[in-house]
Amino acid sequence: MTRIIASADEARALIGEPLGVSEAILVDQTRIDDFADATDDHQWIHIDTEKARSSAFGGTIAHGYLTLSLLPRFASQIYRLDFGAARLNYGSNKVRYPTPVRSGSVLRATATLIDVRPAPQGTFVTARYTITADGAPKPACVAETITLVIA
Repeated sequence: MTRIIASADEARALIGEPLGVSEAILVDQTRIDDFADATDDHQWIHIDTEKARSSAFGGTIAHGYLTLSLLPRFASQIYRLDFGAARLNYGSNKVRYPTPVRSGSVLRATATLIDVRPAPQGTFVTARYTITADGAPKPACVAETITLVIA
């Protein structure tokens, strides 16, 4: 269930508190291939299923940016900033990929607000996301993103 955050003050009060868990999503070879086509990143470890079988991963792996690109989907399932006139992606502070996402992985994300501060045009809201793959020993991605909520 999506948590509704109605004000900057409410967001500030939630800093450090887990906001929830997203629904699961399957990252299959079709999704990986489509992402390769969309980004022109056709590195063999992503798309060559035969060659990738003999790699250290035992099969193809998703692009790191594919994993990162799922954040808007996950975020919308976890929480909604329901204040201000608009919300814009302002950027990222830190993104890491501790474990590769193998084709066929099921991913979920958690989110925690880590900073809420005034911005010249409104409010900066920084969230930390942890994306996990079922059965993986480490997170697939840990990312801090900044949303600019325009007043």
